[in-house]
Amino acid sequence: MALFWALFLALVAGAHAEIPGCKLRITSQALDLVKQEGLRFLEEELETITIPDLGGREGHFIYNISEVKVIELQLMSSKLHFQPEQELVLQISNASLRLGFRRQLLYWFFYDGGYINASAEGISIRTALQLSGDASGRIKVANVSCEASVSRMRAAFGGTFGKLYEILSTFITSGMRFLLNQQICPVLYHAGTVLLNSLLDTVPVRSPVDNLVGIDYSILKDPEVSTSNLDMEFRGAFYPLAQGNRSFPNRAVEPQLQEEERMVYVAFSEFFFDSALESYFRAGALKLSLVGDKVPHDLDVLLRASYFGSIVLQSPAVIDSPLKLELKVLEAPHCTIKPSGTTITVTASVSIALVPPNLPEVQLSSMIMDARLSAKVALQGKALRIHLDLRKFRIYSNHSALESLALIPLQAPLKTMLQLGVMPLINERTRRGVQIPLPEGMDFVREVVTNHAGFLTIGADLHFAKGLREVIEKKRPATTRGSPTSRAPPPSRPPSTPPSTAPSTPPPTAAA
Repeated sequence: MALFWALFLALVAGAHAEIPGCKLRITSQALDLVKQEGLRFLEEELETITIPDLGGREGHFIYNISEVKVIELQLMSSKLHFQPEQELVLQISNASLRLGFRRQLLYWFFYDGGYINASAEGISIRTALQLSGDASGRIKVANVSCEASVSRMRAAFGGTFGKLYEILSTFITSGMRFLLNQQICPVLYHAGTVLLNSLLDTVPVRSPVDNLVGIDYSILKDPEVSTSNLDMEFRGAFYPLAQGNRSFPNRAVEPQLQEEERMVYVAFSEFFFDSALESYFRAGALKLSLVGDKVPHDLDVLLRASYFGSIVLQSPAVIDSPLKLELKVLEAPHCTIKPSGTTITVTASVSIALVPPNLPEVQLSSMIMDARLSAKVALQGKALRIHLDLRKFRIYSNHSALESLALIPLQAPLKTMLQLGVMPLINERTRRGVQIPLPEGMDFVREVVTNHAGFLTIGADLHFAKGLREVIEKKRPATTRGSPTSRAPPPSRPPSTPPSTAPSTPPPTAAA
């Protein structure tokens, strides 16, 4: 019985699961590029480590180590890989860094001080970023786990008390190694949960496309991570801005991603494009009115010749009036994606009238237009763009079959004029494109579009148009600037505790 209810609940949950209109896949092919850019950013973050002063007493010696700064960091060996179910793991081994600090030593009444360099070697770091979707539909770094250790520290003490420092070097470097271990993971935790999240905040969730329509890229569930891919599902739906949260039912085929050869793949279903067409239709944007000089000259001559009989029957006051051509879509157009290509079907009314100044319009004809447009989808940078061509075109009268016969001579010339005069205006709007869900600073290059039954996929490689540092510094919260650490859990594998240390006790500034 328990198994029956479990299966029943699973079926109910599946029936109510929202079908994504857009999917995004990042493959393991992208990890080398992401790692290179990420390590540059990580090196700069680790170089901001601040180590507290180390001081104390050992027998007759009173010492103080202060002003510790990271001078150089070298990440020799690193690996970035996916780890099921929701993690991206970075492993660094055999890294090293150079430190500079100020030493002060008091032995009885003798004082020694100065600056010296030290090196931390055999640094191992393993950090895992757990990705999830938040309540607003945005992808986030939900948690950062970290393990870090420094295997050895070396310091070349010299000066008046060089021999005495050799006695204390093990004690002092052990203390510095302990403090350094405690600083690495908080820096990585802050970099993941604060700085990387500020980068992910640049991914559009609900944003306007223009002054009429917006797009919703809310993530529908937590990202799925396999050993070779990271897959994300987005709502991928347009909506009229004036109607707020209006959503359209998604009855399209769910897009599928099978390829892994390119760095990134993005898939769009027919619903993605249908929701755009529906939104613009409901916003009242799918209509076009050409009056007077806006009507192409050849089309104006053709229409006046075709309706010469109707025009001469009008009063002399309106014969030379400007011509008006109005197209109005009657219902939301529909997109169809097949392996052979993408088409959009449109049904619109076409009216032709004379517009005499200060007088009512004189309608010459009204007809219905059925058109099929071929759509060429392209991705440039982060902009998804569409170019439309008029392929099939048919006009007929909604009044009588006889009038439809009379319109046949107009069909071919009118189609040509629409291609030359109207389609460029439509493509001017679609050329602006819409952003896909990628963070700022990342673009697609070498795109390849493939059509399937009910959806299309775009495979591409990634390109960093801006460095992570540039984007993150632009988005970094003002309260965290200059403060590389934040509240963070202790390292998940803390190193052993060093010999006892006392509070910093600076020695006198002069020798007795």
